[in-house]
Amino acid sequence: MMQEQGGQGAVSEDMTLEEAFSRLDQVVERLESREITLEESFKVYQSGMELLKTCNDKIDRVEKKVLMMDEDGELSGF
Repeated sequence: MMQEQGGQGAVSEDMTLEEAFSRLDQVVERLESREITLEESFKVYQSGMELLKTCNDKIDRVEKKVLMMDEDGELSGF
């Protein structure tokens, strides 16, 4: 059961930002739990860092798209 909760932060490339943020919230809650072992906390922390990287990558892609929009709201090619 403990491993199952630690695995909730598994990163999927097709997850939305909202899903990733929700999973990050779960990671934080799990790390704040008094019932977590030190070993499990390292695993949960690692999955949280992977989620954070995924979020940053997705935000960067959105930001690039926004910057490439012209004044008509059309998206210019990459």
